[in-house]
Amino acid sequence: MIEVTRLDGKTYWVNPHQIEYIEQTPDTILQMLSGKRLVVREPYDVLFDRIVEYRRLIGALKNEV
Repeated sequence: MIEVTRLDGKTYWVNPHQIEYIEQTPDTILQMLSGKRLVVREPYDVLFDRIVEYRRLIGALKNEV
């Protein structure tokens, strides 16, 4: 799971495998596979780094080389 911060300041953890795409419109919006949209404070590059680190932690990147 990766940590994200909603606009109201609350912290949540999201399964990055459930993210369909990330949209940056000035706000950062996570479009989930369920259809739910989450608006978060973190910019795309921070989310990208967190997703890569999460995948490295669970060993997922070994299969993608």
